[in-house]
Amino acid sequence: MSTLFIRRTANLAALALGALTLASALQAASAPKPAAPADAIDALVKASYLPGSPGAAVIAVRDGKVVYRKAVGMADLELDVPLRPDSVFRLGSVTKQFTAVAILMLAEEGKLALSDPITKFLPDYPTQGHVITVEHLLTHTSGIQSYTGMPGWMATKIQADLSLMELIDGFKKEPMEFAPGTRWSYDNSGYVLLGAIIEKASGTPYATFLKRRIFAPLGMKSTTYGDNGEIIPRRVHGYSRGPGGDANARYLSMTQPHAAGALVSTVDDLAAWDAALYTGKVASQASLEKAWTSYVLANSKATKYGYGWMVSSLRGRPSVEHGGGIFGFSTYVLRVPKERVFVAVLCNSDAPKTDPGVVARRTAALVLGDPFPENVAVPVAPEVLARYAGVYEIEKDQQRTVIVEGDRIYTQRTGGARAEAKPRSATEFFYENSITTFRFVTGPDGRATEMLMYANGTDEPERAVRVADVPSAPKETKVDPALYDAYAGAYELAPRFILTVTREGDHLMTQATGQQKFEIFPSSETEFFLKVVDARITFVKGPDGQVDTIVLHQNGRDMPAKRKK
Repeated sequence: MSTLFIRRTANLAALALGALTLASALQAASAPKPAAPADAIDALVKASYLPGSPGAAVIAVRDGKVVYRKAVGMADLELDVPLRPDSVFRLGSVTKQFTAVAILMLAEEGKLALSDPITKFLPDYPTQGHVITVEHLLTHTSGIQSYTGMPGWMATKIQADLSLMELIDGFKKEPMEFAPGTRWSYDNSGYVLLGAIIEKASGTPYATFLKRRIFAPLGMKSTTYGDNGEIIPRRVHGYSRGPGGDANARYLSMTQPHAAGALVSTVDDLAAWDAALYTGKVASQASLEKAWTSYVLANSKATKYGYGWMVSSLRGRPSVEHGGGIFGFSTYVLRVPKERVFVAVLCNSDAPKTDPGVVARRTAALVLGDPFPENVAVPVAPEVLARYAGVYEIEKDQQRTVIVEGDRIYTQRTGGARAEAKPRSATEFFYENSITTFRFVTGPDGRATEMLMYANGTDEPERAVRVADVPSAPKETKVDPALYDAYAGAYELAPRFILTVTREGDHLMTQATGQQKFEIFPSSETEFFLKVVDARITFVKGPDGQVDTIVLHQNGRDMPAKRKK
C-alpha cells in the first residue's frame, strides 16, 4: 500500500486535498477485496456439488504449489460416508493419456514406431485393405468402429468379463467407418488396441507395465487398474441419475475399458503425474510436445486432438486437457503448461449437477486470475430470434439445427438432444450451468449466415455455415390411444438390448435397456417421433396383422427390432 506524505509547509488547500486523499485511501482499504483464488474456487465447488449427494474431489496447482484441494459430497450415500480429498475414483478416459505416454516410452526405447502398422503387433487384425498405424490409434483417426458405440454393447455386453483378445474379437470384424487419417472420430476400440500393442511390444501386461514404469517410480500409490474384485483403499461408490434421484451406477466389467478407461486414481496422484511431465521422467519433452500437438488430417484440417490429450486453449492460453465418463463417474483434468497450472476434478456421478469440465476450466481461469465472465440472460424479441432459425453445417453429416419457439431458442446437433440456450445479447447465447457459448454472424438483412460455437469456453470457435431452413418438425396428430395396446411390448434391437414400449393412459412410452423412459408422439397411426432427441419409430405389422417389428430411425440409420415373444 502506498504511503501518503504531506509536507508541513503545505497550504490549506493542499491539506484539504491531502485529507480527502487520505479518506479515499482509508475507504478503499476498508472495501471488500476480491476473493482470493482459493476462496473463489471453494465457492464454485460448493455451488457445483451439494452436500448429501455424490460430489467431487478437486485440486488446483500452480508452479508446483497447491492452491486448492478439497472434496465435497458423499463417497457412500448408503453408509453416509463423505468424500475425502484422497478418495479414489474411476478415471474413465483420462486413462488414455497414460496409455499414450506408455506408447511414447516404448517408441523412445525402439520397441515400436508410431508409423508402424498395427498388424506388426496384431498380425491377425483385419484392416480391410487399409494401412492402420499406431499413430492412427493414438489420434482417433483409424476409422475403426468404437465398440462402445455399437448397438446394445453399453446396455448389456459391457457387463461380460472378457479377455483382451475376446474384447478385440467383439469389434474387429465391424466395417471401417472411413479410411485412416481422413476423419476424426472418438474411438475406444483404438485405445484397447493400443493396450494390446503395449503388451506385445513390452512383453508385459498393460496394468503391470503402467505400475512398474509410471506409477511406482512417480510415487502414485493410489493409481492402479480398477479391478472390480481387488480391495482398493478409499475407493468410492459411483452413482447415476435415476427417476427418483441418485441411484447406484449400473455394473460393468472392468475387463472391458482396459487401456481406454480402466484406471482409478486420486487428485493428488494426478497432480504428481502432471509435475512429472515437466521433468522428462516418463518421456522426453520432444515426445510430449507431439502428444500435445493437434493431429492434422489428410485434408489439412486440424483435429484438436493429439495423443491422449485434447489440444485447446483457456482464456487465450494454450491448454491440453481430457475428460472421462464411465458408469458412476465423470472426470476432467487440464494443464496450462506455460503458466504451470494443473486442475483435476473427479466426480462420483456420471450425471453430476455440474459437468466436471466446467468446474475444471472455471477453476483454472480463477487460478490464472482471468475468470470467465458470468452469463446473465437478457430479453430478445421473438422476431429477432426467428432470424437465427435454420440448419448449420459443421462438416459432412454433422449439422446443428437451431429451433425457435416464441421467445425460446434451442439447438440440436445431429443425433443429439435438444438444449435450450439463453441470450446474453441480441446475437450471443449461452447454456445454463455451462461455459459453452455461441454467437451468430448476420447478413445485411439481419438473418444469420454462420454460427460460431465456443465449446466449453474455448477461444477458437467451431464454425457452422447456415445451409437450410429448419425442416418441418413432425406434426403431432391425434390417434385413438386404444391402438397403443397393440404396440406395447419388448423389441430386441441387439442381443440383450431391448426397447420396451408401454402404454400409460393416453401416452405411449419407450425405454431402452439402461436408459430413461421417454414419451413418443404420433405423426400417423404407425409413425411416432421423440421430442428429446432426433429419432423416429415405425411400427410394422406381420403377416397376421399384428405388430411384430419396430424400426428405429436415428443418426441416419434404420434399425429394425423384432418383438420378443
